[in-house]
Amino acid sequence: MSVDEISEMGPVDYLILEFPGNRMTGEGLPLLLDLVDRRIIRVLDLAFVRRDEDGSVIAVEVKDLDGDGELDLTVFEGASSGLLGEDDLQEAAAVLEPGSSAGVLVYENLWAAPLAAALRRSGARLVANGRIPVEDLLASLEAVEARSAS
Repeated sequence: MSVDEISEMGPVDYLILEFPGNRMTGEGLPLLLDLVDRRIIRVLDLAFVRRDEDGSVIAVEVKDLDGDGELDLTVFEGASSGLLGEDDLQEAAAVLEPGSSAGVLVYENLWAAPLAAALRRSGARLVANGRIPVEDLLASLEAVEARSAS
């Protein structure tokens, strides 16, 4: 990837999604595919790891995750930008409960690419970002409702 291509990219995020008890149902897969199909995100890396009961870490191959006989993630097979390394997968597995698996997803926010590129061209710099947990948002809304009901 060239410097010019990178300068036109949207923000890149990652997720580590734990599946307790190694139960991957595949329920979210159609929604992920929809985001890709609508060009809201672009999957840069997708990998799976498992942390066994003894704490050992194993890379899990893309396969039939929900046991229905069909390969669920073949569309992402080989999705590897090189951003995710073995050390990243080890780190991701370290936060898992023993006996659990995780999907590690690195994705570009295509929807934000034009804005991000324009801001970079103008010299703007991202100096902080974050995410508000849903639980915190709900607690805040409940507090506002309680105050307005009084």
